[in-house]
Formats: sequence, C-alpha cells, structure tokens
Amino acid sequence: MENQNGKKVLLSVKDLVVRFSVRGRKLTAIRGISLDIYENESIAIVGESGSGKSVFTKTFAGMLDENGSIDEGQILFNDDELADTKVALGLTARRTIARIKKKLDSASRLELGAATWREMRELESEKKAKFTLTDEEARDFDERLRELTFHRTEAYNLRQTIDPSKEKARLKEVSASISDYDAQIKQLQAEKDAKVQAHKRAATADSAYLSAYASKMSERKARYQQEIAGQIGEDTRKRNEILAKEVYLSVGRYGYTKRMKLVRGLNRALRDAMKMGVDLNDEEKRNAVFDTVAFRVRYLDETPEFLHGTCVLNLAKIHYSKDWMQIRGGKIATVFQDPMTSLNPIITIGKQITSVILKHQNCTEREARSRARELMRKVGIPNAEKRFDDYPFQYSGGMRQRIVIAIALSCQPKILICDEPTTALDVTIQAQILKLIKDLQKDFGYTIVFITHDLGVVANIADRVAVLYAGQIVELGTVEDVFYDPRHPYTWALLSSLPQLAQRNTKLYSISGTPPSLYNEIVGDPFAPRNPYCMKIDTLKEPPMFRVSDTHSAKTWLLDPRSPKAEKPEIIQNIHEKLVKAFNISIGG
Repeated sequence: MENQNGKKVLLSVKDLVVRFSVRGRKLTAIRGISLDIYENESIAIVGESGSGKSVFTKTFAGMLDENGSIDEGQILFNDDELADTKVALGLTARRTIARIKKKLDSASRLELGAATWREMRELESEKKAKFTLTDEEARDFDERLRELTFHRTEAYNLRQTIDPSKEKARLKEVSASISDYDAQIKQLQAEKDAKVQAHKRAATADSAYLSAYASKMSERKARYQQEIAGQIGEDTRKRNEILAKEVYLSVGRYGYTKRMKLVRGLNRALRDAMKMGVDLNDEEKRNAVFDTVAFRVRYLDETPEFLHGTCVLNLAKIHYSKDWMQIRGGKIATVFQDPMTSLNPIITIGKQITSVILKHQNCTEREARSRARELMRKVGIPNAEKRFDDYPFQYSGGMRQRIVIAIALSCQPKILICDEPTTALDVTIQAQILKLIKDLQKDFGYTIVFITHDLGVVANIADRVAVLYAGQIVELGTVEDVFYDPRHPYTWALLSSLPQLAQRNTKLYSISGTPPSLYNEIVGDPFAPRNPYCMKIDTLKEPPMFRVSDTHSAKTWLLDPRSPKAEKPEIIQNIHEKLVKAFNISIGG
C-alpha cells in the first residue's frame, strides 16, 4: 500500500477507538484516530500528559492494560515478510477445503433472501422496542446508574482507608453514605423495572398493532422461504471456492484442533454474513467478517503442493497471544522511559540481549552472542567484549538506555516506538541518545514513532508531527508545517510554552485550564474551554480535519472560510530564528 507520494504505508490506523473500564465507568482514551505511518520515516506523537500518546502506540504493540480494549477501528500492518503465507496442500487439506466449499454453497442460498431477512429483523426490533424502554430512556437509566455506582465505589474505597479506632464518626458518616447510594441504586432499578412493565402492558393491549405485526411477519416468512429455495449462480460458486481456500489459509498456522475450531468459527461468520446480505466481494467487508475469528489470508495462487496467500494483518483484531509473539519484538519494538525498569537487575547484559535474539531468530547461542556483541558496539558501548557479562547496575543511565535500544533492535524491527526514552537522562546524554536513534535508522531501516512532550526533541528527530489532544489528532504535518505554520490553537499554546522561547524578565507562558474528562461524551471542540480563540460553534459541534496543504491538516473551526481571521500568538511569530538559537537546528535547511 502506497500513498499519493509513492511512500509505502507501513501502518494504517483508521477510526481507532480505545476504551478503559475504570471503577465501573468507561473512559474513552482514543477517540477516532486515523493515521498512516510510512516506511523509514520518523514521526513524533506530541501532547500533554493524558492526551493519549502512549495508549495510542500501545495499541499496535499489543501492550494495552487488561482493562483496556480496542472497541472500534482497524490497525493494518503492511509487512510483506510476515504477511506472506504458504500452507501445504495435502489430501487432508483438499478434503477440508471441499467440505468448507460445500457448506458455503449451501449457505449462499441465504443471500437470495437477505433483503427479506433484514426486513424481518427490523420488524422484530420494532416490536421489541415497543415492549421495553426507548433508546433515550435506556440511556438515561444507564447513565444515572453508572453515576450512582461510581460514587458508591468511591465511598467504599474511602471507607477502606479509615482507621475505625481513631475516626469512628467519619467511618459512620461514610458507611451511611454507602447505604444511601445502595438505596438509590435499588430505587432506580425498581423505577426502571416499573417503566419496562408499563411499556409491556401498553404493547400487549395494542391488539391492532399485534395483528398487523403477525400479518407482516407471516407474509415475509413465506416470501423468505420461497427466495432461499432458489439456486446460486456459477459466479457465486467460484467465489465460494476462493473463500474456502482463504478459510484454510487463514487457519493454516495453527495446530489441528485449533485449526478445526477456527474453521467452524469462520463457517458460522460467513454464513451469518451471507444471511445478512454482506457483499463478500468487497475486500474491506470480507476482511471484517474474517477478523471476528482470525486474520484473513487473501488467496493469491497455488501449486499442486501449496496454497499461497497474503495475510491482512489487522492488529486491532488479534485474538490469540501467539500471533503477538511474531509481531511484538520481532516487527514492532519499544524503548521505554526508564532503562532500569526495562532491564532485569539480576541477569547480565549479554544474556538479556542474546535471550531476545534466540527467541525471535533461528540461530545458535554462539551466533546470538556474536550478534549481541556487535549490537553493543553499534550502540556505542566501549569494550563491548569485556562489558558483555556485566550487570545493569555496573552501567551508567545513558549506557543502560543504549542497551535497551540494542535489545529493541536485536530482531531488526520495522517499527521502533520510543516512549520518551530520554526523560530519565541527563541533558547532555539526551542529545547523544537522540543522535544514536537517528543514526541507527540509516543502518537498520526502521520507522521511528517518537512519543514526547518536548518539542525540542521533535525538532531534532522527526520528519512529521502528530499533535494529540483528548485522544484525537488535532494537527498533523511535517516538522516545518507544525513549527513554522501551526494552525491549531492547541499547537500554538504548546509552542508558546517552550521555555527556550521566553524572554528575560517575562512570565513563562502556560496553558490555562485542564483537559476535559474522558469519562464523559465531549460535545464540540474538546479544546474549546481552554481556547482563547473559542467561537460559539466550538462549544456545539466537533470540527472536521481541515486540509491546509498536501502534507498539513488541522482540526479547528478557525480554518473554516467563514471564521474570523485569528493571528497566532506573538511569541511564536517569526519562530525560525528562535528555534535555531534555542535548539541549534535549522528545520528545512
């Protein structure tokens, strides 16, 4: 996959939504991010703490916390080596494919009545809605229940911290509030049940509606049976033959028991899709059906011995930890902030590097040790042979971070995620580590995804910048675009906050207010309450992503042609000379 400028898209994120369950409430940390990351580029993800930078990159490294989940969207990883799939085409495989095709041919008759089936489901949904709460009523009850449950949990947690021997009065007060919340929750549930019963009584008494429903449903059922009794065409049979081979290709990497279980799962998913009339000739829709069970492997060709296909790697839909073992470390590696939390203090440096090489690469222990020493030399460890058997405590902070980088690069990943890797280091060492990461990119050919809140770091290492706020990308462009021609008020505020731009005897700029709560639905522009350029529409409607140029876009109503012209702050006007002086750089030459 390539973009319009001929660059290969290595990772394509589309409409990504990530939520966390926190004390009975849902926190939406990533809210509809779409971003293409290119091969061999350096892209910086910037924003305040809590903007979603680390959560975003954890989604494609398979490192979300247990209470987090990808609820919507896709993350397509375009790695030719990992995607290329071959499955042996023996007698058992041929028989299995034939059985799959037979089932698909039978299920395909359901496609002939799909429109009628959908009509029947709509009728059922309409009837069900009359017998229960309306969507608006259900949302209202659920929201009130979530709010009460949250406050009850907070009170319960507070009670756990109270010393009963010293704070009896406070303990009694908090216990009473818990009992009060329990009573309110019970009352709300009773109110909800009473409302449901009222709807049921009203619907049951509506004999005219029930008679009309029975008549409509009877007519549709008769029509449906007649439609699915028809015969499928030759084009459908040919499609099903390819589908059957794709099913087998998609499960071929598993053992026999798991493989047969997944075949049954994919047969059910495809049958359900046919029943609903999903267009299985549409690549994206076919991918989505497969993703509910296993990665789809797109059929390419075959020989008498093998089926050959290419895997559609949607990292948002990985169901089995075994799949992450091939990707995490081998294809996508991460360098974290504090090297001491990344290294095992009781295992030698050499052993920690070689163990990763042995796990992901097919080589002997002797070869692994040789590669580990070579990596140590590449990342700038002096006397690598002598320091090979040292322990982490014998290394300085900067050297430990170099080892973490060596471990990350030991399997030659396609993407190197750098999660603020210089934060815990001395300023002089920071510059060395940044230079090392950038220099090694030429040797290893990896893509750098750099997470940081330090825009000085961005200027030195990145080709492009994505500015995050409240779980969304609010501005995206090249370094030149974002530094010299920023368009979003939040980007203006971040640049204005650079201490290096402050003048002597002036107050350091800070962004007023706090980011919005991600527990609640955000109406309008999430930056609106903190935006000195806020307009009425910012509080009412979320802005689209406006295109500034081929490489630059920003999510702000200020770019709408109807908006009044707003000048960026004086401190970041004519910023080029200030940046050159502050960071010893010259972006764009």
